[in-house]
Amino acid sequence: MMFLISPAGASGSLGLMLLLLGFIHLRSAASSWGYISQALIFHQVRKYLLLLDIRKDHVKFWRPQILLMVANPRGGSQLIKFINHLKKGGLFVLGHVEIGDLDTMPSDPIQAHYNFWLSLVDKLNVKAFVDLTLSPSVRQGTQHLLRITGLGGMKPNTLVLGFYDNCVPEDYFLQDPAFSQARENDEFGVDLTALQAHFPPVREGESQRALSPMEYVAIISDAVKMHKNVCLARYFHLLEKDLPTSSSKRRSEGYYIDVWPLNLLRPDTPTYVDICSLFLLQMACILTMVTSWKAARLRIFLCVESGDVGWVSKEEKLKELLTKLRIKATIKMVTWDQVVALHGHQQADGESQGIEGPTSGAARLPQFLPGKGAGEAFLNAATFRVTDEYLISVNSLLLRQGGQTAVRFLYLPRPPADTSQYQRYLEQLEILTTGLGPTLLIHGLTPVTCTEL
Repeated sequence: MMFLISPAGASGSLGLMLLLLGFIHLRSAASSWGYISQALIFHQVRKYLLLLDIRKDHVKFWRPQILLMVANPRGGSQLIKFINHLKKGGLFVLGHVEIGDLDTMPSDPIQAHYNFWLSLVDKLNVKAFVDLTLSPSVRQGTQHLLRITGLGGMKPNTLVLGFYDNCVPEDYFLQDPAFSQARENDEFGVDLTALQAHFPPVREGESQRALSPMEYVAIISDAVKMHKNVCLARYFHLLEKDLPTSSSKRRSEGYYIDVWPLNLLRPDTPTYVDICSLFLLQMACILTMVTSWKAARLRIFLCVESGDVGWVSKEEKLKELLTKLRIKATIKMVTWDQVVALHGHQQADGESQGIEGPTSGAARLPQFLPGKGAGEAFLNAATFRVTDEYLISVNSLLLRQGGQTAVRFLYLPRPPADTSQYQRYLEQLEILTTGLGPTLLIHGLTPVTCTEL
């Protein structure tokens, strides 16, 4: 009716009202009236979380639910962004352990830290929850988070750790404009200066750490005992900032996601279709489904010996499996006679010294008495038998593959049962992955594929 009586006056009134609303929205002070949307969301979330029954879990509906342990986000922001891609519709939780004892403190210091971590999540633009804990050690704190993080059917099934090495981390806050350019406070009172001051500077050289190598491997062992999948991420500070995208085909040419489904530290067990290998394939496939990674091509490497007459059937079986799983990938056959020979020689030397072991990469497994002790003895013996010469040769084999590899997915063997072998286990992983660029070592325990209707 207003427009019929006076179109110009009605238009001017509406324009003035919109200008006034915009001015009030931009210039008004933050209100403390609360958010009615939060009350409505709480009611709906509680209702549907109760319906999410863990007893109804099925492999066909598996999703990655990841707990990423972060010591200092200044040096781990690239990894945080990568895991945000890898979770692809699943659960993503940033976990942090503050070292301390509540008995010696007047109040809990953790509650005041949440605002800074949530502001970090906003600035990184990742879809993640935050869970912090106070504990006398990082290992105990990680155990707490693995047990209690999440709610109902939304609980982490995968633990991701940064790699334990001597690489000096880079300060990502100095590189990202979101952290280096001054801006106004966010609506929750955390300004850029306070955010920068809250997180300590990155570690320099051989400065003291809150975590020892033995404790680091113990955390991996704890997660496996708790039936959690484990991922170790190395060199992700080198990950390209401009990831290959489907919209820039020229830039994405030659980028690969490489998957090595064989346990390279245990070539005595040449199987490509166990739970861990399938978990590697699933995680790599999830990454290729992310928009910014769709243009990257997936490659799967099969290691064969030149005298192996069954390599054709292995390739055909893998192709058939990939077709059933609807995974688009290129299969690459790699001859590794010289690498296996090094493993065979050192095992033969071990036998001459009274150490049991198979004589070649495809030979029999060592014979042990049945029972729990047999498995532990095998893990300890396998860790002992792998030499640095063999690991360096495997590392060279990985580096010789052509093309620009964006990320490598490698098989992570289970930690040895003997805690005295923890240091050697970590040394083996370090030699294996030296200079490979962004690498994800994965030990999968959860079945994630199903070919049945």
